Amino acid sequence: MRRRLLIALTTLPWAGPLWASHGGPGRLLPSARRLGQARLRFFGLSVYDASLWVEPGFDVADFGRHRFALELHYLRTLYGKAIAERSLKEMRGVGSVSEAQAERWLSAMVKLFPDVKDGDHITGLHVPGAGARFFLNDQPLGEVPDPEFAQRFFGIWLSAATSEPQMRAQLIGAAEGPR
Repeated sequence: MRRRLLIALTTLPWAGPLWASHGGPGRLLPSARRLGQARLRFFGLSVYDASLWVEPGFDVADFGRHRFALELHYLRTLYGKAIAERSLKEMRGVGSVSEAQAERWLSAMVKLFPDVKDGDHITGLHVPGAGARFFLNDQPLGEVPDPEFAQRFFGIWLSAATSEPQMRAQLIGAAEGPR
């Protein structure tokens, strides 16, 4: 089944060499550099390490105009449904989300986000004007072809309204990274 999904994904018109050649942010964005990194802790427990990969000219104040990748390296087991639900809660904190959008986006994320364990990594690729593409351990998971979804989703980490301002500062290179 997974193989059929990969074959189907690589035949989509937007897929091109991106899906076939993914091997981390360097292959997704050949001219990118890691801008910053941070560790998310919840009640003292390490949840994941995040890295933000950007191309030259990236402007965090207008991140929706730029192609970039956010890579999350998980440090514990989490259920995909819980990741999706928490993501939606955080998305609502950075901008308005209608009930119709919330239902659509939650459904898409529940389908996309798998259960993860220590050592897994999910990479989200922001594609301006198109939406977001996701990868698990360098294998394609799928996409949400909605620019507004992408703006809210990546806003979890990059919006000035984030619930984790210290993490944002570290990701955009304005503060020291994970310890």
